[in-house]
Amino acid sequence: MLDGCVPWPPELAERYREAGYWRGDTLGGLLRTWAGAHPERTAVVAGERRYSYAELDREVDRAAVGFRRLGLGSGDRVVLHLPNVPEFLVAAFALFRLGAMPVFALPAHREHEIGYFCDHAGALAYVGASGPKSFDPRRLDDRLRDPDHPLAHVVVLGDLGEPSDGYVAWTDLTGRDLDLAAVRDELDASPPDPGEVAFFLLSGGTTGLPKLIPRTHDDYSYNVRGAAEVCRFDADTVYLVALPIAHNFPFGCPGALAALSVGGRVVLTSDPAPQSAFALVEAEGVTATALVPALALRWVEAAADSDADLSSLEVLQVGGAKLVPELARRIGPALGCDVQQVFGMAEGLLNFTRLDDPDEVKFTTQGRPMSPGDDIAVVDEFGAPVPPGEPGELVTQGPYTLRGYYRAPEHNARGFTPEGWYRSGDIVRLGPDGNLVVEGRAKDLINRGGEKISAEEVEDLLLGHPAVRNVAAVAMPDRVLGERTCVYVVSREGHDLALDDLTSYLEGRGVAKYKWPERLELVDDLPTTNVGKIDKRALREDVVGRLASP
Repeated sequence: MLDGCVPWPPELAERYREAGYWRGDTLGGLLRTWAGAHPERTAVVAGERRYSYAELDREVDRAAVGFRRLGLGSGDRVVLHLPNVPEFLVAAFALFRLGAMPVFALPAHREHEIGYFCDHAGALAYVGASGPKSFDPRRLDDRLRDPDHPLAHVVVLGDLGEPSDGYVAWTDLTGRDLDLAAVRDELDASPPDPGEVAFFLLSGGTTGLPKLIPRTHDDYSYNVRGAAEVCRFDADTVYLVALPIAHNFPFGCPGALAALSVGGRVVLTSDPAPQSAFALVEAEGVTATALVPALALRWVEAAADSDADLSSLEVLQVGGAKLVPELARRIGPALGCDVQQVFGMAEGLLNFTRLDDPDEVKFTTQGRPMSPGDDIAVVDEFGAPVPPGEPGELVTQGPYTLRGYYRAPEHNARGFTPEGWYRSGDIVRLGPDGNLVVEGRAKDLINRGGEKISAEEVEDLLLGHPAVRNVAAVAMPDRVLGERTCVYVVSREGHDLALDDLTSYLEGRGVAKYKWPERLELVDDLPTTNVGKIDKRALREDVVGRLASP
């Protein structure tokens, strides 16, 4: 496995192969299989653009050749930073086919995050989009010109501007005349090792910038196959990607890849607002989609005033944050579809309520593990199992759950048990029927509408502001998004601070907007625990009280 990644122990790997979880598939090879089985069926729809499976497969081959001509190959890392457009799938599968390893960046990420991903992954290339709502790829120019940085290529979808060394237009990358039959044979002759890393997802962890989660061809192929089976995807599935496709949830849990795996159709949109999304449900006959609770609430509230025909929608999957029972009960009557709760993590473990579960299970639990190979335990702070039904931290291992983050040995020592089980940081209760109820987080994390924000990262950034002497970031409750970020700041003497001062500072640092604080409380001192740590619990209680005050 790629240096810096933690492999599964040999005895576990053998068990997963013998059980049929790992079949030696590669993600690039699977697309070839799917295209061979359904060449003329529509695979991807985005606005007026429609791709059959055969056309998608050919576009992937063209991109693979283009990337290879840039010098990219097996083991190379590439930051992939595209919105919900077909080129995301084309680029990802092209890199899979070469054995190169994309790092899935989110559309909201800016220079602060993108630069870190490039540096930490040792990326040779970046693939992004130009446009008013996109990160400006020219912000990578210093890295591109610095011989101490490995970044050598910036591939741009859209207007490239003035040509310059190192920048490549997407149309130039994919636009050459090729003997596609020969290209296919050549690419298929040297597939990557199925046990090797296929791509990197991003953690929602609490310690600074996101950690990189290595997902292998073997483990993610099973991830997709198992999720498709549990969620009953088939050739009639029309899946709407409404959340950013770079998230694990809409990419493969079950997501776009599961729909493609069974000959279904994937509909891409970058506008999940009800008016736009409802029109797509009607026009394309969408049968399934995935939302975070904040978006689900918007859809439920908008449905009463909408004339759109939503009768094709069979299942709304909700995850990314806890779905409260009150909202879960409203989804069916409002949208005319079933609700399925999904509690998962980019690190691996997926839990689903089943489509044939009683309503009360669907409304009040976050489901049970996808796979018979998933091992889970609920433990106390010392790692001992808690009594049945009592809250504790969820720890897990399984055929699609990582054994360690990429190049993060110190964090891996804390984030995994000595036996290699992943410490999720989620506080759960395990019911007698095997279903989990999520109670909260053990980690210092803010969940803003499904986007996980590290309080530590926000604090570290704001400590660089010349007027900030000390700062603590905490989650404050929000009816729509679940949580937003509040910062308690001790300012330096003689400095006045307003929230705009902090957000302007973060904007200047190139920090993604969803990480910006949305409330500021100026205080003389921060409360501490009896061991001298900042008392985050007291601050969370304080902001709840402030929000409740008139």
